[in-house]
Amino acid sequence: MKLAILYNSLLAIINWNPQKEIFQFTIPEILGFGPTTIAPLWYSMGFMVGFMIGYYIVFRMFKREGEDVETLDQLLLVLMLGTVFGARIGHCVFYDWAYYSQHLIEILLPIQTEPTLKFTGFLGLASHGGAMGVLIAQWWYSKKILKKPLIWLLDRIGVPVILVGALIRLGNLMNSEIIGNPTDVSWAFVFEQVDQLPRHPVQLYESLAYFIIFGILSYLYWKTDIRHKAGRLLGVFTVLLWSTRFGLEYFKRDMGGIENALGLFSTGQWLSIPLILVGLYFSFRPLKTV
Repeated sequence: MKLAILYNSLLAIINWNPQKEIFQFTIPEILGFGPTTIAPLWYSMGFMVGFMIGYYIVFRMFKREGEDVETLDQLLLVLMLGTVFGARIGHCVFYDWAYYSQHLIEILLPIQTEPTLKFTGFLGLASHGGAMGVLIAQWWYSKKILKKPLIWLLDRIGVPVILVGALIRLGNLMNSEIIGNPTDVSWAFVFEQVDQLPRHPVQLYESLAYFIIFGILSYLYWKTDIRHKAGRLLGVFTVLLWSTRFGLEYFKRDMGGIENALGLFSTGQWLSIPLILVGLYFSFRPLKTV
């Protein structure tokens, strides 16, 4: 009887309406500018915590392999910049160009200009754009600072990156964004800031999947010799990440973008396909040891 009560309490529709901001205050008008509202988001907190933990993971990797840890501050900086600006540009171009083409300043600044000036943080970030930004950041760091082949860094950076992705998806949940399709499953969420329909908590699905991938990659790096096989860990990371993203798109609400023009698949799925193919290439190409 008690088990039945516990089961029913755990598997019940959840009315979801959290406050997006950790706190909020307004700075009055100064020298003709303002007033400006400061409202940091839980989403941003997840992003920052993920990067802090990721820094520690890469620090341990570098120590294990005898690399110079003094340059990690530079790596952290370029990765953060690459992730934020790449993801931001990706969202604006792939998903909402009609709006941002008329509000170009909002693409690279964390503000909203209408109806009043407001600090919002970056409310739109696309993981595919973030992946490109991270790739460019790693290329620069490998070439200018690390003095190692890019593939060496790519093999290792996927471990902390997937963890950051898991925490970001929890931030999406707090923001009631990237919501799922309507459903009658007993664990559905009603995102009250959106509508009153029970929906798949797809942010939780994706976050949980990323935590599992993080566990798999961590095991492979720390417990096997895969790190010595150039490109193999990158291949596993890429296939698992973007295959997961492709599959979970079927549970997500239509987000628009190029899917409206190309049909068949969603924008996220179209963008995931070439990345899955890249991952398969690195997973099965002839091995090279490093």
